[in-house]
Amino acid sequence: MPDRPSPDAVREYYAAQPAPLVAATGIVLDTRGRVLVLTTSYKADLELPGGTVEDTETPEEGLARELKEELDLGRPVGRLLAVDSRRPGVLGRSLVVHVHLVGPLAPEEAAAISFPDGEITEARWLEPDEACAALPERIAPRLRAGLAALRTGSFAHLVDGVPQPGSPAGLEPAARIALEHAGNLGAADHLAHRPKSLTSASVLFTDTEGRIVLVQPAYGDARRWHLPGGGIDSDLGETPRAAARREVREEIGLDLPPGRLLAVDWSHKRGRLARVRFLYDGGVLDAPALARIRLAPDELLQWRAVPHAELPALVKPALRRRIEACLTARATGAGPLELRAGRPADGG
Repeated sequence: MPDRPSPDAVREYYAAQPAPLVAATGIVLDTRGRVLVLTTSYKADLELPGGTVEDTETPEEGLARELKEELDLGRPVGRLLAVDSRRPGVLGRSLVVHVHLVGPLAPEEAAAISFPDGEITEARWLEPDEACAALPERIAPRLRAGLAALRTGSFAHLVDGVPQPGSPAGLEPAARIALEHAGNLGAADHLAHRPKSLTSASVLFTDTEGRIVLVQPAYGDARRWHLPGGGIDSDLGETPRAAARREVREEIGLDLPPGRLLAVDWSHKRGRLARVRFLYDGGVLDAPALARIRLAPDELLQWRAVPHAELPALVKPALRRRIEACLTARATGAGPLELRAGRPADGG
């Protein structure tokens, strides 16, 4: 039986194998959604923060080191948005670039950025479209694909900056449709790049005076109030009705079966996931029921029973339209209504 190679011999063997260079890039955002773009002392083109991964670093560790060395930025590296595999260029080595989210940086963090190692000479915050236009063609596709992955909660697979068939993010809708119509996609690629949507379920409660029960979130924009409800755990097989009951129980402490479905609302913004909302009738809560409300302290700040006239000051216009449509459906026995961003859908 031949002798097994020693651990040192195995390590030397793998160290001598040709392998791609690995780099890590950060899409650094501020709270306004602008992208950090850098001017360097050694290149004519603009750059995104990052660099080559060294020694035994992971891409995350390499990017964190580069951010600290280049910008004196100690922000944790966020989630992976894209991977770009580039074929050998002038250096004769292939390159694998990991693209990560960093931030968004608070204003004080952005103001504290400096250039301790002298490699960076200027840092600018640009709107996403401006940044894509200003960056060289080898880098701009990574930014475009990374931002698409960020907006859709997905991931982009690139080769030489080109989104690949089956990439969950980065493909333009027209390119996706053309690939599907060509009939050359396997089942895995087809499923991966089909558009996804977010689904949620909410419950409309009123008190005995007809006021609408709203809750103030402890997350996001606390100035905007919501109906009790939340996301549907579809990966667990949860139905919209079951989600509505669970969310009401978790958020305000009332375990009540939802009434009839009043409306389904579909909304969409370009480049984002579509949102599908199921709205149920919770009925009228009397004083003893309202007294039993107990808020989830990590999710909600407070609740209120709000007269109809106060809705415009507290909720987004689309939610106000949804509430008004549901109140009408409840009063008239109509529905379930088909809504689009709170308005009756064509033919609905």
